[in-house]
Amino acid sequence: MVETALAFAVATAAGLVPLINIELYLLGAVALLDDGALVAMAFAAAVGQTLGKVPYYYVGRGTLSTPWLRRRAATPGKWAERMERWRARAERRPAWGAGLLALSSFASVPPFMVVSVLAGVVRMHFGLFCAVTLVTRFARFLLLVLAPAWAMSFLP
Repeated sequence: MVETALAFAVATAAGLVPLINIELYLLGAVALLDDGALVAMAFAAAVGQTLGKVPYYYVGRGTLSTPWLRRRAATPGKWAERMERWRARAERRPAWGAGLLALSSFASVPPFMVVSVLAGVVRMHFGLFCAVTLVTRFARFLLLVLAPAWAMSFLP
């Protein structure tokens, strides 16, 4: 139970601060815990990451404001151009926006923090943002914690 609460706390912090790596934390737990605890930790980490990305979503909506993001958005260049293309496409096709969010949440390409902001910019429904993020982050973390044991089962 303590491991699950810690996974939630670390994941929430990692969702807010990109320098904290929840994946390394979960991989460390793989060596110490059984599969049931790992599944619970993966789910707690997914919930924590979802909560950690909510402020980025609200920054995109304009509800929260950060000087760093305002400077980045005002600076011309590849980043601003790419964000504008993604924003235009996501506004035209909401399913594309949800797909981009799912891809980013699962694979971190494009960067999940950026796509979380973009979801707010295009006014993606908050419930959809949370549901897609929770499901895909849980899938990512579940794969991460169960893959080592699965791979070990193939060794003689």
